[in-house]
Amino acid sequence: MKVKRTMLNFMLLPAVLPVVFVFISCEREYPIPIKEKEVAYELAQPQDTFNLATAALFENFEMGSKTSYAGASITLSTGTWYLNNALIGTSSSDRKHGSKSVRITSTGKLTMKFDKTNGAATVDIYHAKYGSNGSSKWELWVSTNSGSTWSKVGSTVTTSSTTLTKASFSVNISGNVRFEIRKVSGGSYRINIDDITITNYETTSTPTRDDNLALGNPSGALSNILYPNNYLMVKPQYVLSYNNSKLTSNWVSWHLSSAWIGSAPRQNNFRADNTLPSTWVWVGGTDYSSSGFDRGHMCPSADRTGSTTDNSATFLMTNMVPQAPNNNQITWANLENYCRKLVDEGNELYIISGPWGQGGTGSAGYKTTISSKKITVPSYVWKVIVVLPVGSNDISRINTSTRVIAVWMPNTQTVKNQPWGYYRTTVDYIESKTGYNFLSNISSSIQSVIESKVDNGPTN
Repeated sequence: MKVKRTMLNFMLLPAVLPVVFVFISCEREYPIPIKEKEVAYELAQPQDTFNLATAALFENFEMGSKTSYAGASITLSTGTWYLNNALIGTSSSDRKHGSKSVRITSTGKLTMKFDKTNGAATVDIYHAKYGSNGSSKWELWVSTNSGSTWSKVGSTVTTSSTTLTKASFSVNISGNVRFEIRKVSGGSYRINIDDITITNYETTSTPTRDDNLALGNPSGALSNILYPNNYLMVKPQYVLSYNNSKLTSNWVSWHLSSAWIGSAPRQNNFRADNTLPSTWVWVGGTDYSSSGFDRGHMCPSADRTGSTTDNSATFLMTNMVPQAPNNNQITWANLENYCRKLVDEGNELYIISGPWGQGGTGSAGYKTTISSKKITVPSYVWKVIVVLPVGSNDISRINTSTRVIAVWMPNTQTVKNQPWGYYRTTVDYIESKTGYNFLSNISSSIQSVIESKVDNGPTN
């Protein structure tokens, strides 16, 4: 993906883009990666310039005044900010490019009180020790839901120099964003923060059909008949691990972007998958009949409408699990529709879903298997969804702020009593139940953060 990182280009900014900010008192602390690394910085140049013609957001704190550390809002050139255990420093001991900078003590915070509506590609922040104080650490946090919750961006930064130094963060989030700087160590030692630049997130990429297994093989499935209960099947439209004992998939993995969406009609040609080994039992298109359970797609038909061939592939019975009708047609379907809404909004998704356990309740009551072939009825169905703005080099763009939706949904008729968002959980939880390793192609430090979050973003 080609990301335009637009920046302001001027030396002293008397006024910049006006924006409105909101202080957040309710926040959710997400775990920090176990292994932290220091952010690479550059020494600040007092004559740094910015391009006003392509302005994103720049704050140099020259327009505000606050002389007390007590929490309060102040109006700056970009709008209103909230400073808690922080003030606007003007003394000779304050490190600054102009005549002012923010000085933060204790575990103080500097909070934007608005949503920047055109996203963020990068954030640059200049920082230094105040006077002769000792070193401190601080972090950048981002909210994409108007400050209801926050997640950490990048690594913890150590401020150990009395020279203003630039810390750069790669964000790559579209839509509404707001940021908060948190001093997390150093006690009464103080730090100065100056010249914050947030570049717009823009993309010129065209949606493409990408690797359906890009994020990793959750169960280490192999295309080897000697592994009948973890048998890898790679199709152009999706990839799955098949379980010959349960006669369903273990999981199905697929990529979803607008490149997969077209006008092909629903084929409804449910049928056996003749690419299975000939000596195995094949589930046919009528084997769910009169069972009280739907032939529940894992990779949905509506996710593959680019051609008749693509859509037809989703009706292979290896892509089905016995799903309670109210699950399949209502709650699960609403989640599927929401995924396509995200695509319509300019995102691409990597999705993995599957069944778990044995025993579900359909329209004909509780069953552990259906058909004379003894097809396993799962107790739950689950899904993991990674959301990215449309682009390329997708693995490298996943960071600790990437939205990940994980759902663990009972395979029952009463599941419809709650919206799909009610069933959100963590990727870690689904891993603990299934034994799978999701997102294994992503660095472990990023995994540890995004897999431990319960998504609380929009649901419709």
